[in-house]
Amino acid sequence: MSLTANTRQSGNVTIIDLSGRITLGEGSGLVRNTIKDTVTAGHKDILLNLKGVSYIDSAGLGELVGSYATVSNQGGTIKLVHTEGKVKDLLAVTKLYTVFETFSDENEAVRSFGETAASA
Repeated sequence: MSLTANTRQSGNVTIIDLSGRITLGEGSGLVRNTIKDTVTAGHKDILLNLKGVSYIDSAGLGELVGSYATVSNQGGTIKLVHTEGKVKDLLAVTKLYTVFETFSDENEAVRSFGETAASA
């Protein structure tokens, strides 16, 4: 199953719904390009919805970390929502849960951007 990415807005937060497998090649490239296009368009608060993601390989993880660095360097923030099952286990094993702020509820995740902006 190839990866798909759909972008939508909730206030100032850009939500990128990912579905499929984030793997070397097409999947990781789609993540990179979607996030790059989002930042280029001036959207710096990004929420990656991983509910539909069934698998992430090392290249996919590398892409998530690279995207985190790109967005952070532009003064933005990436957060994750619906990190469940194998994806949650992978974040735990690699200790990336210490890098990414994760949420199980999308509304809570979107509200957290407002709190971040308010405290900055």
